[in-house]
Amino acid sequence: MDTILEQQRSYHEERERTMDAMVKEILHKKAGRYIEATIRLKELYEDKDGLRKEEIAALSGPNEFQEFYARLKQIKEFHRTHPNEISVPMSVEFEELAQLRENPSEDVTAPVEFTDEEGYGKYLDLHECYEKYINLKGIEKIDYITYLNLFDHLFDIPRERKNSEYRNYIRGLLQYLKDFVNRVKPLLDQAQEMALAHQDFLKQWEVGMFPGWPKETGGALTNVGAHLDLSAFSSWEELASLGLDRLKSALMALGLKCGGTLEERAQRLFSTKGQTALDKSLVAKKGATKAKASTQQRHKDIAAIEAQVYRYYIFCVVR
Repeated sequence: MDTILEQQRSYHEERERTMDAMVKEILHKKAGRYIEATIRLKELYEDKDGLRKEEIAALSGPNEFQEFYARLKQIKEFHRTHPNEISVPMSVEFEELAQLRENPSEDVTAPVEFTDEEGYGKYLDLHECYEKYINLKGIEKIDYITYLNLFDHLFDIPRERKNSEYRNYIRGLLQYLKDFVNRVKPLLDQAQEMALAHQDFLKQWEVGMFPGWPKETGGALTNVGAHLDLSAFSSWEELASLGLDRLKSALMALGLKCGGTLEERAQRLFSTKGQTALDKSLVAKKGATKAKASTQQRHKDIAAIEAQVYRYYIFCVVR
């Protein structure tokens, strides 16, 4: 029998009391109740059926006394048909929860647990991550205090050190930060935050601006190759005047080996002039191209994990 405005007031109260209980206790079932009350409150504010608008108009219209007595009649009718109905204030329910929190029993849900080092969510406990870090090959050995100040500086670690062992390390670091944030920020929409972090990462990666992963040097011609008309050249010496990069691009366009000195590249390219079939000994191995693509993808996957670490680190320090 509650009116729309009364339902809204009740949901506001429920959200505030639930939030207060969560701050003190951080029980997951309170988080679910908070979200449920928020969803219902949002639906009432959207007023898709127009009932809220009609109710406000009735209260502020010229017949406000008529509306008052109509509602009074509804209340009397409700209590006449439900004489034994007892209304328990919401404050009583949350007072009982507070008493259970102060005098816990075995059947009460345990609050979120923290280690002694975490100090109820005030600090990070990175001892396990530190042990993995100092065992990485080629990494400078530092003490734990220094590590706490530098563990998020993943961009300072050289690219050649970021192998499979390093990937396992940052996965463990990411898992800890994710679990820590989940305990100290239970209302945070982590899925949405990680989606935004991934979008930002892709934009930075494409332009070579992601920290610690500068874009490899070399223009478009170097990467995809560009054909060269050899009819204008009468000797390999003339081809050599084009330089290493242009010769490499022309060789790649033909699918030939593109390594070696300037003279070797020029001679290799000039040997194809007027030929209808290429010498198989000059053709580049396909495996090398696939291996390079695989390495680039592996680097991108590692960088994507680093992007998530950076985002979770922000939530750990900004509280």
